[in-house]
Amino acid sequence: MINFLTEPLAYGFMQRGMLASVMVGVLCAVVGCYVVLRGMAYLGDAMSHAILPGIAIAYLLKGDILIGALVAAIVVALGIGFFTKGGAIKEDTAIGILFAATLSLGVALISTIKTYALDLTHILFGNVLGVSESDLILIAALGAVVLLTIVVLYKELLVISFDAVLAATLRLPTEVLKNVLLVLMAIVVVISLQTVGVGLVAAMLVTPAATAYLLTRRLPSMMLVSAILGAAASVIGLYLSYYLNIASGAAVVLTATVFFFVTYLVAPQRGLLWTVLKPRTLSTRSKPPQELV
Repeated sequence: MINFLTEPLAYGFMQRGMLASVMVGVLCAVVGCYVVLRGMAYLGDAMSHAILPGIAIAYLLKGDILIGALVAAIVVALGIGFFTKGGAIKEDTAIGILFAATLSLGVALISTIKTYALDLTHILFGNVLGVSESDLILIAALGAVVLLTIVVLYKELLVISFDAVLAATLRLPTEVLKNVLLVLMAIVVVISLQTVGVGLVAAMLVTPAATAYLLTRRLPSMMLVSAILGAAASVIGLYLSYYLNIASGAAVVLTATVFFFVTYLVAPQRGLLWTVLKPRTLSTRSKPPQELV
């Protein structure tokens, strides 16, 4: 067992990949709690694909792909906030329009790159084993910004997530806070490029948080459980990737999905087995004592 656990860590790329996966798993899980509570799962998926134009432009200009992705993600996030300001257009409508437009622009730009099939595959599906020390520093720095923002604006983000009417009554800057949350999502999506890629980042935003939702009743505990699940899925998925020789991003997401299915079955009060067995338990308890003998 000791050799099983230590063998992959003998390689520097595995150590860097493991550290990056854990950081990304925690960040996606924490921000994902707001995604689940606000019903923004579609936004996470749309934003992960909407950064393709930034990636393509940065690649064509021989610039940093992550910086291009970050700029594109923030522009899309603020664009969604702009079009939905005042309720003129519903959020899902704005997301659909910008998602389609940016994805099409990204595909058009990528199609002009003759070697895109080889050079940008890791962006679509992740390449956690290619994480460098500079990538780790960037992930840690952006992750610290995300977590610090959540800590500072915790109460405000909590209010707009649960009760928009109360937020308006308290005269909170709801539009600004919504844009802040969108930007945080954009940063997390970009951070996740190296580990799970744009195709799977939405799953890491939603799945650990949805699993934690079934197990908890308060947002702080939901964030904690979600972060633990995200980190565990990252570590287990990377080990599976090493020993089974499969894509690391897919292994991480499938591990998180297994956590969700198991929790969905056995979660106290909310799990499927609980809902099936509870009525039988109540009916048994309601019987007279002589019928229980």
